[in-house]
Amino acid sequence: MARFIYFSAILGTLLSTCVSVQVAAQETSANQSDSFISGPYEATWESLKQYETPQWFQDGKLGIFIHWGPYVVPKYLGPFYGYHMYREQTIDIKGNPNPDRVNKVYQHHIEHYGGTQEFGYKDFIPKFHGKDFDAKQWIALFEKAGAKYVVPVAEHCDGFAMYDSNITRWDAVNMGPKRDVVGEIFEAAREKGMKVGMSSHYAYGWYWWGYKEGTDTVDPAFADFYGKPHAITDPHSEEHVNKWFARSMDMMKSYEPDLLWFDLGFSNPEYEEKRKSLLAQYYNQGVKNDQGVVLNYKNISYKPIPDGAAVLDVESGKLDRIREMPWQTDMSLGGWRWSYNDDWQTMPADKLIGDLIDIVSKNGSLLLNVAPDVNGVISQDQVDVLMELGDWLEQNGEGIYQTRPFSVFGQGPTNAKLVLHGNHKDTGYTSRDIRYTRKGQTIYAFVLDWPQEQSSISFNALGSEQHHLIDRIKRVSLLATDKELDWQQDADKLRVSLPNKRPAKYALGIKIELADLPPDVL
Repeated sequence: MARFIYFSAILGTLLSTCVSVQVAAQETSANQSDSFISGPYEATWESLKQYETPQWFQDGKLGIFIHWGPYVVPKYLGPFYGYHMYREQTIDIKGNPNPDRVNKVYQHHIEHYGGTQEFGYKDFIPKFHGKDFDAKQWIALFEKAGAKYVVPVAEHCDGFAMYDSNITRWDAVNMGPKRDVVGEIFEAAREKGMKVGMSSHYAYGWYWWGYKEGTDTVDPAFADFYGKPHAITDPHSEEHVNKWFARSMDMMKSYEPDLLWFDLGFSNPEYEEKRKSLLAQYYNQGVKNDQGVVLNYKNISYKPIPDGAAVLDVESGKLDRIREMPWQTDMSLGGWRWSYNDDWQTMPADKLIGDLIDIVSKNGSLLLNVAPDVNGVISQDQVDVLMELGDWLEQNGEGIYQTRPFSVFGQGPTNAKLVLHGNHKDTGYTSRDIRYTRKGQTIYAFVLDWPQEQSSISFNALGSEQHHLIDRIKRVSLLATDKELDWQQDADKLRVSLPNKRPAKYALGIKIELADLPPDVL
């Protein structure tokens, strides 16, 4: 027995030493910086404010986000499972516990996995097999839905890389699916002419784990996955910031994405210098590749980037006005649910289409999240809604793609509120809610719900004395069918007669063509 204990101790020491050497090598790699990618951009805000959003992003309007990782295995809550499973009480990132609120994830983990002393988060990875994952099948679906770009989650807050990482051993090539998930998606998407992006949530991972005695989060053998134990209230360490930078540069150089998307954490002041360096090098790489690139950032708690130096992303929300600079919202088909679980509920198509129109009318784009299950299968209810979206865009996409905002975004009683996750509080649109877009000499007006028992509808921004139109109206038609509609322009509105029967499901698109004025009149 003594020999067994002695042998086990020696073996444990050897394993720990091997892991420590590997971790040390990775940390050395993480702290080493290759030479700065030179180009027109320098790592200063003055230089970075010269950035211009590429046309492909301003024209594309619709992208697909994909949350898929080890967090789908328990099918409970979603990506935040790892955050909660080690904490007996719910706790916010300021370290404030809520003693009156039972942590259901913690209890669920005890009931289903025996608790974190028996089964840690890392133990979900072998169960994350993705046996039916088919990147070409996914991309075919997204193309039919009308998406122009696709952004798989490259690494969520858990730090598990869904790509072939040069920095960490904890990636989908070495573990779990044992495939380069991001690489396969990129290849399939680029074959279809779609733009591709990668999201990183790694910076926010500083807050992720509860370091509870007796669990794997405090085991030195897994420090390269969970990080070194620290309080949730501690500032992000220099080591964590350097690892984030090394991983981000690895993604950028290895995959040359058209878009990089960063979650919260990236916005913290601790990242200021590395943030400027990453932006400059990413933009310079784009220039060298003749590739228009986009970097998305969140503006919550801290304003990490001056307006115009990158593209703002609004999390699960919309703006209440037109923004001069392009912006984006990331929104999930599952509402507050970001990965597939037993409580998944797919958003209805009418709400999704209304949100897309509202966002586009205010100079935004929609990054719509879909959620495959542990096998890599996208549920039929998600497929059905995506197909309805695609059908609607096939008929009405002329008024969405390549458009720019009109002088006003719309009219009606419903408008977004500028609050975090405001989309979850929406009550839907009415037949009095109208949104406008413009392309050249054409105005597109979308009625967001069918006007019951009305023979006509009034567009209050299109009157002859409203000063929004310089040119006269020459033709009004249904966008989906090109059927001409009777109309009359008064001083304060444009009145359009509606067809007797609803021509199609969901929002009604009306095309208003303007006559070109002679040059001597302008």
